[in-house]
Amino acid sequence: MSPSPHPTLAAVTARIRQRSAGPRAAYLARIDRLLSRPRGSERLGCANVAHAVAALPSPDKLRIVAERAPHFGIVSAYNDVLSAHQPYEHYPALLRDEARRQGATAQVAGGVPAMCDGVTQGQPGMELSLFSRDAIAMATAIALTHDVFDGALLLGICDKIVPGLLIGALHFGHLPCVFVPAGPMGTGLANADKAKVRERHAAGEVGRDALLAAESAAYHGAGTCTFYGTANSNQMLLEAMGLHVPGAAFVHPHAPLREALTREAVATLLRIARREGRFTPIGRLVDERVIVNAMVALLATGGSTNHLIHWVAVARAAGIVIDWTDFAELSAVVPLVARVYPNGEADVNEFQAAGGPGHVIGELLGAGLMHADVATVGEGGLAAYAQVPAIDVRGVSGDASSGASTNTSTDTSLRLTWAHPAPAAADGTVVRPAARPFSATGGLKLLTGNLGRAVIKTSAVPEARHVIEAPARIFTSQEALLAAFKAGELERDVVVVVRFQGPRANGMPELHKLTPPLAVLQGRGFEVALVTDGRMSGASGKVPAAIHVSPEALAGGPLAKLRDGDVVRVDAAAGTLAALVDEATWAARENAERPDDEAEAHEHGLGRELFAGFRRQVGSAEEGAISWL
Repeated sequence: MSPSPHPTLAAVTARIRQRSAGPRAAYLARIDRLLSRPRGSERLGCANVAHAVAALPSPDKLRIVAERAPHFGIVSAYNDVLSAHQPYEHYPALLRDEARRQGATAQVAGGVPAMCDGVTQGQPGMELSLFSRDAIAMATAIALTHDVFDGALLLGICDKIVPGLLIGALHFGHLPCVFVPAGPMGTGLANADKAKVRERHAAGEVGRDALLAAESAAYHGAGTCTFYGTANSNQMLLEAMGLHVPGAAFVHPHAPLREALTREAVATLLRIARREGRFTPIGRLVDERVIVNAMVALLATGGSTNHLIHWVAVARAAGIVIDWTDFAELSAVVPLVARVYPNGEADVNEFQAAGGPGHVIGELLGAGLMHADVATVGEGGLAAYAQVPAIDVRGVSGDASSGASTNTSTDTSLRLTWAHPAPAAADGTVVRPAARPFSATGGLKLLTGNLGRAVIKTSAVPEARHVIEAPARIFTSQEALLAAFKAGELERDVVVVVRFQGPRANGMPELHKLTPPLAVLQGRGFEVALVTDGRMSGASGKVPAAIHVSPEALAGGPLAKLRDGDVVRVDAAAGTLAALVDEATWAARENAERPDDEAEAHEHGLGRELFAGFRRQVGSAEEGAISWL
């Protein structure tokens, strides 16, 4: 029997439910109207059905039209630029095969774009990154608009791709949906060692050859990057929401266990898609409690700051309204039970070996910090996600549960089993019990003050640097900041402010390239912090960064009032972000304008013209940077 929900968990959930009553009721009513229709092959005209199945083998056509067998749409984010998604190349054939074995059919409904932020980091393409989330949601809708499917298998892992797929799927909330991950790459150069080489390169101590060698040793094969950034935070949150086969997130792409889990995704979808069985459309599954469970999992693992934007949008797609105050109140009571780089030294493979999502979810359920009574795609409710999967091998050589194995089984007699992970040591370095955590509070914090509202990822920042007070140096581009660093202009205590980086200004790119030079300044003994209306991503490092400042400068936010030399206080302990300027002066001060050349530079070239409509209509970061409301 699960313990009673923690009072704060219950109170925040109740407030979200009350706030969301109107839009949630309207959303569920739309789902019910769609569910009242006949199945696709029975509802559509004969020409529509013939077009949909024209290229399928005759046995599949027979199953769909005559036998009325379940028919699933596959929406894939495959490309082989993105290492995490390269394994998806062969998934459609595998999923189609398993569907046939299960007496069903599956068809690739469509593909969605999948952008690698590692490739575009610091480049013009990064200005399309945030908007790619909503483009992916739209592409998902286009795929599912064929409207012949009884359920969907969603293939995506990385930063904007999972939120985009989830937003798109929630707009087809009448369909049961299962997410199908592919797993992380094997451990390469340690993330901490990679960061040191980056800092040495920023300081001019090593050249491009050494930097490229280090980066290539860190990012060296198929699978997700091994640090706990947005991509791997996505996978943790999907486990907490019950949208994966339990425990599927962090199994290596080439392990036989990975194939068994991928095949099980089809069986899982079949179980929740049959109307006479445990029918579970995604729009009903994702309710207020499930959104809160995702928020708690993010906080308990010190996950990506990007999700304070993305999950606001995900929730809104299901008619649920959340804000950063909800995150802040949960963070005050949710313990930090995992340390994965950049919050610790371990990578996600070590996290998985230490119990991974199964440990985190089990500890949070035991502490009453997750809602246990929720629907999930896996059988057994959320408790099933407090376990880790393994396989009994029949006719397969090698260690089936090891991520190091390169044997991929084609033997469909593999039988999955689940068991609870070994208890975490009280003084563990990767995971700990909720009763003896790394920190009594979550890894993210809300900052408020006369500069607006912002978030800071405290789990990666030493406590001695949770309060920084220093004169501001203002920039309107990251290139200008990097130039000032190289010129030696920042060799002092400084709060670096990079403004006009919000969604309306230039698509709110990640400013991760700024971490190495700021870390170099910090390493030289200076008090350093970053304040920006841009993003820093799940890879935010050890430099204090007040990010996502809302309202953004271009929308009249107070960050535009700052001037060089104003003293700024970034106080993660008190939860404040303030310019220490007297009130009369501050009230009388005009907002600075974005330089014309900056506007021109970010509106044209490399496809950025195509996203002008997104920039005009996008909401604020705290509102989810949504372009479709």
